Amino acid sequence: MEPEWRERILYPLVGILSISALLYLNFNDELSFPVLWQPKMGFVATNSTHFIVVGDRNDNNSAMYVNGWNSYWLMEKSIWGSSSRSKVSKTLKMGAKMGLSVCRTWAFSDGDGPSALQTSPGVFNERVFRALDYVIVEARKNRIRLILSLVNNLSAFGGKTQYVRWAEEAGINNVSSFDDSFFSHPTIKDYYKAYVKAILTRKNSLSRVKYSEEPAIFAWELMNEPRCSSNSSAPVLQICQAWITEMAAYVKSLDKKHLVTVGLEGFYGLKSTQRSSVNPGEWGALLGSDFIQNSAINNIDFASVHAYPDSWIRHGDLEAKANFLSHWVDSHMSDAENVLKKPVLFTEVGFSLRMNKKTEDVNFLLKTVYDRIYESAKKRQAGAGALIWQLLVEGVEEYSDQFSLVARDHPSTFKLITRHSCRLRRIFSNSKTNEELQSEDPC
Repeated sequence: MEPEWRERILYPLVGILSISALLYLNFNDELSFPVLWQPKMGFVATNSTHFIVVGDRNDNNSAMYVNGWNSYWLMEKSIWGSSSRSKVSKTLKMGAKMGLSVCRTWAFSDGDGPSALQTSPGVFNERVFRALDYVIVEARKNRIRLILSLVNNLSAFGGKTQYVRWAEEAGINNVSSFDDSFFSHPTIKDYYKAYVKAILTRKNSLSRVKYSEEPAIFAWELMNEPRCSSNSSAPVLQICQAWITEMAAYVKSLDKKHLVTVGLEGFYGLKSTQRSSVNPGEWGALLGSDFIQNSAINNIDFASVHAYPDSWIRHGDLEAKANFLSHWVDSHMSDAENVLKKPVLFTEVGFSLRMNKKTEDVNFLLKTVYDRIYESAKKRQAGAGALIWQLLVEGVEEYSDQFSLVARDHPSTFKLITRHSCRLRRIFSNSKTNEELQSEDPC
């Protein structure tokens, strides 16, 4: 009986394992093994001016206030195999250990080169798509939700400039980067829609879950920092407004389970004359966007705002920057509560260690934002959270900028971020759903 057992079961099993190990050691960058189990998560929705989690196992529509971060580079870093992917996994685990619940990252890379996701209109690099698959699976493993941005206003990673260039190379008539053809030309809008459809209908190669069915995705962001800055006249403002309206409706036609936001910096436009003093300078009204008008569109579920006092108030001292920041946050939370009647997320909040010199100054400005979010959460109001720009781990220094930090290299900042996560969690301590958003509890 024993020889028969060896021949029928043991030897074939050893052979299969040996072949699998050989394949992994030689081709691990190319192999993808299916995910057999994932933690259950609910989708995020809105209830008036705050977020709620629905469809989890408690199904209690629990309120959710966000403490999160940006790591825009997760997809690109996941392209290059197990060594690079370990940095992505480490980043998401770090976020969970700090009690963070949402990470914002790029779901775009347009143009030439081995790291481009979209190499020409509607043509995709499957290896890069699998990298995005990996990011989503790892996020869910750590109970982190992702805000996925769909295109860049800036030229980094291709952006709207690449879309216009593709149209010019194809010989499309009436294309001009000067008048922001990206927002108005039918062919370029079709390029963007085709891209959006490919993303939203993608079935994850690891989990076999469609992106449109994936609860680890918090929201779709139409564009990172949209600006129609070639002209400040009313027609250009209307072009951008029409683009946001059209694209938000298109996303909703493909995916009714996820939230949609614009990706705004939060500047008040020329029509918001009563609020123009809130902008960091007169230039803020001339960028072709308007926080209230753009955010009020029906299919936009929550407003987004950025905050960079070191860049925007470049010659101000710490007190001037803090005063600006306080007014900036208060104004947008008030408008979200009373005018838009939607949640507002401060999706990029960045402070420069190079300019402030002292970690204590960065902490002071960050705490200014956190304290206002905390007060909003206690009252269940529209200030729904903030995401610091940006957090890194060791080994990804190539993505560093003046606003980035490795949290563990700055223990006081690490502690401040974690404490804010915990105090938000304590407000909703009776809700198991909020307690289950992270795989590890730092509180």
